[in-house]
Amino acid sequence: MKPQQTLILLLGASITTATADPNPRYESIRQEIRQSIARGNNWLKTQQKPDGNWDDPELPAFTALALNAAVRDPNLDRSAKFPDSIEKGYTWLLAQQKEDGGIYNRGLSVYNTATSVTALMAANRKDFEPAVVKARKHLISRQWDIGQKKETDNTNDGGIGYGSKDDHTDLSNTYLAIEALALSKKVIEDGNHGEQPDLDWDAAVTFLSRCQNLEETNDQTWASNDAKNKGGFIYTPGQSKAGEEKTPEGRTALRSYGSMSYAGLLSLIYAKVSADDPRVIAVKGWLTKNYTLDENPGLGDEGMYYYYQAMAKALSSANVNLLKLENGKEADWRSELATKLLSKQRENGSWINDNGRWMESNPVLVTAYTILSLEQIYDSIPTKQ
Repeated sequence: MKPQQTLILLLGASITTATADPNPRYESIRQEIRQSIARGNNWLKTQQKPDGNWDDPELPAFTALALNAAVRDPNLDRSAKFPDSIEKGYTWLLAQQKEDGGIYNRGLSVYNTATSVTALMAANRKDFEPAVVKARKHLISRQWDIGQKKETDNTNDGGIGYGSKDDHTDLSNTYLAIEALALSKKVIEDGNHGEQPDLDWDAAVTFLSRCQNLEETNDQTWASNDAKNKGGFIYTPGQSKAGEEKTPEGRTALRSYGSMSYAGLLSLIYAKVSADDPRVIAVKGWLTKNYTLDENPGLGDEGMYYYYQAMAKALSSANVNLLKLENGKEADWRSELATKLLSKQRENGSWINDNGRWMESNPVLVTAYTILSLEQIYDSIPTKQ
């Protein structure tokens, strides 16, 4: 089955700045966000290494995230040449591209390449297109199809893993690769780079379905429609980073959790799955029931800033303005999330998670995540009351 076309906003919320006719309801918070972004990027600039990279040179994703945050800054003069620090950063990042098209060093080729492609696209530079085309091929080549070709007969088929150890695929890497491929699709659509491969999107949607607690569309026996987990997503088919629990019916359910559920929603949007598809409806239902900014639902404070960024991208791309909650109230998620992030900014302009799982004790990583979340909010604020 081909994924249906959708009316959901796909690329615009990721790259378009809503500057015209601003909504007065958001006028104050927009100014606060803008100032906070400037402070955060100023701090990141002080962390750039002499060679042009940020933090660990073995992980180009850190540099890509910092560059993405820098070029999407609403304070940046987009009509002028990039500042030297940004130019130097992109020069370093492009130098890490390998013959196979990947942008990586010690491994984790998918994570690093996908994050780099997104940063290259954010720059909106024609001279970056050849590198993007090569990187796209690398990401597409990492999609699993083992066993019978063109058949999703293996649980991992259609998904993408880290690219270094091919022992499994996972939703986190698949979502980042899908995002990078969707955002860079326009580069190959004009035909200037010849015939190009594409992801097997049908297989990708099958993999996404196998990461969701929804018995109607997930062909795996572990999928559960219990009230607590129905519609949410997990890390990879058969494994949840949030663990498992017994349902009232006595089954063992893999717990859905927040960050992967937002990643799942965004991936379905990028895969052009219809807004009225049961998978989209179900994950929106789970996210509504579990809406909170106080934790990453199912994981507490683990991966909080990854969660915040996935939330900002998914809800803005889904064109959600007010999130209707189970209690009948409506959450103005943009204002609430922005307020939460602003309150967590440190005096020097950075952010950090006290829980260091998934490298979130690293202020460069967390500051870049947070700036991108704020930029996503800023760019997607409705222009009318």
